[in-house]
Amino acid sequence: MSLAVVFSRAQLGMQAPLVEVEVHLSAGLPALSIVGLPEAAVRESKDRARAAILNSNLEFPRKRITINLAPADLPKEGGRFDLAIALGLLAASGQLPKERLSDYEFIGELALSGEVRAVSGVLPAALKAAKAARQLIVPIDNLAEATLATESCSGVRHLLDVGACLHGQKTWQKAERLTTKPRNYPVDMADIRGQPHARRALEIAAAGGHSILFSGPPGTGKTMLASRLPTIMPELSVSAALEVTAIQSVSRQSLDMASWRQRPYRTPHHTASAVALVGGGSHPKPGEISLAHQGVLFLDELPEFDRKVLEVLREPLESGQITISRAARQVTYPARFQLVCAMNPCPCGYLGDTRDRCRCTPSQIARYRGRLSGPLMDRIDMHIEVPALSADILQQSKRDEETSATVRQRVTAVWEKQQQRASKVNSRLLPQEIEQFCGLSVGDAKLLGVAMEKLGLSARGYHRILKLARTIADLQGSESIATAHLTEAISYRRLSA
Repeated sequence: MSLAVVFSRAQLGMQAPLVEVEVHLSAGLPALSIVGLPEAAVRESKDRARAAILNSNLEFPRKRITINLAPADLPKEGGRFDLAIALGLLAASGQLPKERLSDYEFIGELALSGEVRAVSGVLPAALKAAKAARQLIVPIDNLAEATLATESCSGVRHLLDVGACLHGQKTWQKAERLTTKPRNYPVDMADIRGQPHARRALEIAAAGGHSILFSGPPGTGKTMLASRLPTIMPELSVSAALEVTAIQSVSRQSLDMASWRQRPYRTPHHTASAVALVGGGSHPKPGEISLAHQGVLFLDELPEFDRKVLEVLREPLESGQITISRAARQVTYPARFQLVCAMNPCPCGYLGDTRDRCRCTPSQIARYRGRLSGPLMDRIDMHIEVPALSADILQQSKRDEETSATVRQRVTAVWEKQQQRASKVNSRLLPQEIEQFCGLSVGDAKLLGVAMEKLGLSARGYHRILKLARTIADLQGSESIATAHLTEAISYRRLSA
């Protein structure tokens, strides 16, 4: 009888729990069984491992084989355990040194030829392996991703490469030094003609992490404005970028390692389901709100989304995370995104047009706007009207407009000030922090009280105006909120009335 233990990692949401692959060989008729809650793809690992071992000119043990994936109560899925299972078989049969396996963790799917194929969710596993002080061995196509988390990782192309390295016949292959290319967006704030009010609002939104809704006729630049928001936001910190990349990794998104510190920008179509937006499935995967974590989620044609779909945004907008519960498991994904929305003022889109093209009745307009619930609108900090432009403004020179780089310098300075003051952006201030950092004079407090009465604002709207005024004051370099800052913040809630 012989026993070998190989370490690997499962995938459970953003977590990568340790899995011990125990391979036991005993006397008896040749047979192979896998236990430990393996799903279909894991049960099929025995066939891939057998073919990979034989096609690598190695000996497949003709014994009674039991493979246990511990802990037994953790569901196992995918082909990520193939490499560990094959190595356990080789070690248990004496073809690999057992004593060397304890220093490593192995993740990878095997081709029938013995080649090691890439898998998803490598980055969370690399973070956990680094904390466990073990070297992670991954498919060569996953090596750059794993290196973001730890330098104690290596890549392999073939099952034979692992055997040669464990026998000391060759060295592990390391990743080349990763070079992050500078931010190079295909769009720029200088592309926008006119719309000074909307440009100003977009800068405030970027500076404080505030949500924003653009409302205006078709073709006025609402989508153009939204797409420029990531270009004026500060670069992600290393820890935030790792979190974003980990979400992309577990969701099987393609990763561009050269631009891994750029903020995500997600634009789901209005036919998207609630599951597509928040995540889910029998094996819960992240949705659009998690894929937009630390970046921008843009919802164009907002009233065209199903109302029930939009309502699922309410809790994540407040908490910054989404918990997906299923009978067998529960996973939590981060979802601290910046919401940007766009809508027409009426079904035809031309309400308020100077050429009087709108033919919508008041009841049609009311039904159209009624697709958006009050609680959702209450959570959007800024409601901005984007008017139609004249030909003269459209023909202005591009040199007349500020570039994204110029605006980003001001925004970054404000972010740094907020981090020093409260270790967070203004939109995330808690009630006690609002009281501490967003104090008003007696006259301004009365002004806000009147605005709250006239606009019918909730307590949430009241606090959001204070946080918005704090951001405007920060952009002006003011230590306290002045009347001008407060009145400007109030003006951005007009659609709430």
